[in-house]
Amino acid sequence: MARVHVAVLRGGPSREYDVSLATGAAVIEHLPEERYHVKDVLISRDGTWHTRGIPTTPERALRDVDVAFVGLHGAYGEDGQVQRVLEAHHIPYTGSGVLASAMAMNKAQTREHVGACEGVTMPPYTVLSAQDVGEDYTGAAQHVFAQFGPAYIVKPLRGGSSLGVVIAETVVSLADTLALAFEDTDAVIVERYIQGREATCGVLEHFRGEQVYGLPPIEIIPPEKSAFWDYDAKYDGSTTEICPGNFSEDEKRRMQDAARAVHRALGLRHYSRSDFIVAPSGIYFLEVNTLPGLTPHSLLPKAVDAVGVRFGDFLEHLIALARQR
Repeated sequence: MARVHVAVLRGGPSREYDVSLATGAAVIEHLPEERYHVKDVLISRDGTWHTRGIPTTPERALRDVDVAFVGLHGAYGEDGQVQRVLEAHHIPYTGSGVLASAMAMNKAQTREHVGACEGVTMPPYTVLSAQDVGEDYTGAAQHVFAQFGPAYIVKPLRGGSSLGVVIAETVVSLADTLALAFEDTDAVIVERYIQGREATCGVLEHFRGEQVYGLPPIEIIPPEKSAFWDYDAKYDGSTTEICPGNFSEDEKRRMQDAARAVHRALGLRHYSRSDFIVAPSGIYFLEVNTLPGLTPHSLLPKAVDAVGVRFGDFLEHLIALARQR
């Protein structure tokens, strides 16, 4: 049988470049040589495509490729841009399509689309743009306070890995937080900060007889030095991750149902991972990851392993889904 030619895309012009390199490396390592001819396609921080260390064009990098495995994270990889390139060259690829990726990357659009989903609860939130706020950060903070009280968590409107996410305990500190946030981004989403147990739940399409299969929810316990599951806690090895998480059967079922509902509402494809807060007042959806990390320390591979599936078999399943398009 002829081997399948797979281009593994990694790197990319985002702040999650290093994580993407690790995801791509893990994918390359676990695709068996007897079934796959793997082409390592590195996209540099400036957006230049490379094969074998040599700068090239997407057209040349994708020549004679049967399928692309998208190992990018953040801007360009998860916002629909690289998907648009792949579709222009008629290359099937793993993960969600152009429009669904763009919507999921935008936290406000995500909330608009999943807000009506039964069983999905979200914290109160509002969106602020740098253009509307100008330099009146105190006025912006008062505007938020009029809608819901503290504490607050401020996030860039687009992005992942908790980059640029800050907690503000009071209205006064919220104004200072907004001033700093708008130095790096043009729009933010401000949510009520809800204390609780952090969790994440992945889904996988067309698996074990289910159209959208819910993987076991994982409990995430950040280190004491971190107020929440921030960027450092995600990647420095200090976070405790329990899979399956110590949740009640009802809590697990509700997270799986919500993760499936989010996946369907946004029109996502193949797989995704949704993040939650489990609080005494309920289970709150926070955001969805259309291309969750696949490094040896990443959460989705742990959930896959917990249901008895080898990482390599999981990767081959995603490639098969992509090629069925």
